[in-house]
Amino acid sequence: MVSVQQKHYYQDSSEASGRAVMLWLAWLYLLYLQSGALGFSTGTYYESSLNHQTITERALLNVTAQVCRALAVAEGKNFTFPTQPFTAKSIANACEAPKSYKFFRSNILFIQTMNAVVDIARLFDPRYHFNDELLIEGQKLITDGLAVVKAANKMQNFWAARSTLAEILHTLQDFYSHSNWVELGNKFPNANMIRKNASIGNIADKTTATCRNCTEDVCRNNILEDVISKNILTSGYFVLWPLSGNKPTGKCSHGGYFDATSSVEPKGGICKDTLDSSHGYLHKEAAELAIAASSQLLEDIRGASGDREFLQLMGISKGPSNALCFVVDTTGSMGDDIAAVQSLTSDIIENKVGKEDEPSLYILVPFNDTDFGPLIKTTDAEVFKGHVNSLTPSGDGNNPAMSLSGLQLALIGAPPNSEIFVFTDAPAKDAYLKNSVIALIEQRKTAVYFMITDVPGFRRRRRADGNQQQTQRMVRADSQLYRDLAQASGGQAIEVSKNQLLQATSIIIDSTSSSLVTLLQVNRNVGRPENYTFSVDETLTDLIIYITGSSVDVTLVNPSGELDNSTSTGPSIITDELAGNLRTLRLRTQVGLWELGIMSTNPYTLKVAGQSPIDFIFSFMKWEPFGEFALLDNRPTAGSNTSLQVTLLEADSSTVTEVTLVESSGSGQVDGFVEAQGGGQYWVWLEKIPSVEFVVLVKGQIINSTTSRASSVTFQRQSTTSLRASTLTVTVSDTENILEPGTPLFVPFFVTTTGDGGNVVIKATNDQGFKLTFPSSLTLESGGSANGTASLTAPSTSQSGTGVTLTIEAEAPGGADTNYDVLHLTVLPKVTDFSPPVCQLVSLQSNCSDNCNQSMWELSVEVTDGENGTGIDRISLREGNGILNSNMTTADGSVTLVSYNASCCSPNVQIVVVDLVGCLEPTARIP
Repeated sequence: MVSVQQKHYYQDSSEASGRAVMLWLAWLYLLYLQSGALGFSTGTYYESSLNHQTITERALLNVTAQVCRALAVAEGKNFTFPTQPFTAKSIANACEAPKSYKFFRSNILFIQTMNAVVDIARLFDPRYHFNDELLIEGQKLITDGLAVVKAANKMQNFWAARSTLAEILHTLQDFYSHSNWVELGNKFPNANMIRKNASIGNIADKTTATCRNCTEDVCRNNILEDVISKNILTSGYFVLWPLSGNKPTGKCSHGGYFDATSSVEPKGGICKDTLDSSHGYLHKEAAELAIAASSQLLEDIRGASGDREFLQLMGISKGPSNALCFVVDTTGSMGDDIAAVQSLTSDIIENKVGKEDEPSLYILVPFNDTDFGPLIKTTDAEVFKGHVNSLTPSGDGNNPAMSLSGLQLALIGAPPNSEIFVFTDAPAKDAYLKNSVIALIEQRKTAVYFMITDVPGFRRRRRADGNQQQTQRMVRADSQLYRDLAQASGGQAIEVSKNQLLQATSIIIDSTSSSLVTLLQVNRNVGRPENYTFSVDETLTDLIIYITGSSVDVTLVNPSGELDNSTSTGPSIITDELAGNLRTLRLRTQVGLWELGIMSTNPYTLKVAGQSPIDFIFSFMKWEPFGEFALLDNRPTAGSNTSLQVTLLEADSSTVTEVTLVESSGSGQVDGFVEAQGGGQYWVWLEKIPSVEFVVLVKGQIINSTTSRASSVTFQRQSTTSLRASTLTVTVSDTENILEPGTPLFVPFFVTTTGDGGNVVIKATNDQGFKLTFPSSLTLESGGSANGTASLTAPSTSQSGTGVTLTIEAEAPGGADTNYDVLHLTVLPKVTDFSPPVCQLVSLQSNCSDNCNQSMWELSVEVTDGENGTGIDRISLREGNGILNSNMTTADGSVTLVSYNASCCSPNVQIVVVDLVGCLEPTARIP
């Protein structure tokens, strides 16, 4: 869950009194955020201090660079580290994956933001901050979370892996700020902090005094000498002022104005959150240790997953990091369509593999009228091609199909900002999933294209009484569902005959190209004459206009004033193609302002796209009373003010000047106030949110690198997914993200409304079909709230690492308004294997001479996983150019003999052994 809002810590019988308390706490919390009270400051208020976001980014960049270096060395290539400080762009380039920059940057931002969110979501839980001497409890959170990351990553459940990674990184980093590890003179991280049940040191018991009063603003010597000399670990106590500031006698406080315990003897504190903290003179040392510890944890994940898999988690790949994702109907009438998909797949693979536009991930989800799935995900183009070629039509082609179930599976499995293509000729059998699918579309910002064939064929599905007119009305409703989903996602519903399908799939070829950006996109449910403008900058190439609809006339005026209203070629149009309801115009690129006129009385969609490195990433952020800094992954509150975090790609050569929320189906817009934060990041403040669906439009200037002057031509980029506000808010309460097989997980949630009250319908779904119970409705008063609880149970046979997406929806009376919250869970059986594998040297032989090319050396190692071990999962080389072999030597597989031989010119080797729960033992040998 990304939405972070504090839940009902204060309830008062008097509504007015409660609101007064909440308003006061909102003011208090603004000051609290500025203080960085619970950990390395999560804001920008202490520019010379290192905050959680900076610490996290440095560790992610450092380890990713090391992984890329190892892979380059293994392939016999040179690797050059970029100039410090590292950036996402410089690391992506060094990894020979420049097209991955957008996804790598987006993933870093997600992990950074979710890291900072812990200070809000876990405000009152000292375990997450190593406060109150809960050091063992904090370690358990880290090691339990690490098990989740490894299991989820192994199953390519990257969303859950990144979310949990962000949370445990925050807690791990807080250990170095809030404990006395630095004061004890330690220069290296506590390696046992990421090892299950390992000793992290001599922890002070509850009766041991640890601090004396501070005698000055900087509490340099308030930790007792006995604690230092005996190497006793302690941490400060923290209570948010003005709550009761009790702490055990003689104990250290966290410190700072907002810590109520710091005024209780012994007064002062020991935190190192910022340079201005009680022990701020040790801030830099603590921050550097936090970076090193974060890197250590990431290296542990790397070892358990493997180098290439770790890069997948980060979003780094040789191609543009976009997924080619097909969701294909396999019912009996789909023979021609499946043949077209197979032909299209062959063309894409033939023309893209080995080139910069090769997709980094291939996803296939089949569905029919009775079933859907499984999701097939691979990075191997030939494997994907084999699965596509194995698709065959079967069964009755005249029945509705499980199209939305297949799409839901694809949305969860595909990376955010993907494009998914659904091929079908049947209506949806599972239309009840519409809101759940839209929730995932909005959260993942993924475009969905429906390739609907032979629509008139739907009319063959007559009622038993042969009522043709009734059937045609049903047909319009069927196709409207697909159009609604396409419109919400920023995709298109393309209706063609079966023999036109291959011609229409040119849009899929275009989407697999790298650096595709959207300049303009609109939807019109009621056609009318309308004029549009869009700005083409000097970085844009391959301009294309896509129009879906019937009887749509187009006029186009280029920046030179030349008019083109032909249906073939002209001054501006290179080609003009029509397939079904899809019209595609390829344009001659000309920098400047274009004018586009549409004349139609029918519904239509319009999209203008091109290729450019300049793009943006955005997230809605929201302030609310007490828990007020929230990264929203559901709909923002209608009528309220809000803020937007915008990150500009290619920020070294461009700058944002305008951010606007534009109505998707109208001309209304809301302008934002843009404030630059540095590093390509911008905060955008908005007084209100449109009451209808909207998109985000960003405009700016390109900076000439030679003259440092802004271009006279404005660039514009637009988000594709349509967003909407809601008077409802659905918030899943903070809960464990682990789902233990066979054990129900109770998920509390609450629904609030800023509108009228009434009976709110509750719907809950999960993508795995696990047993799920929830209340069917809640009753809300006007402007009020109500609580409910869902219960989710995974079968006892569920596979470790399986991702489960739980969506809880609330629908206002009359169904005109809905909102949702989404919780990502990971199936993880109870772990009993806490020990890493053991590597024991059996033999080491060499005949190395001065001429290393003429001599060899070899190594033998016996690997076991202990008495209670789960078994060895993987043995691999991290370093070394020799030959690695492994053979089990016992019937139960508990002992494995590993041999390695290499040229004496390659004297180093590092072998990584991983057991089935992700514990690893790296071993290095140099003859």
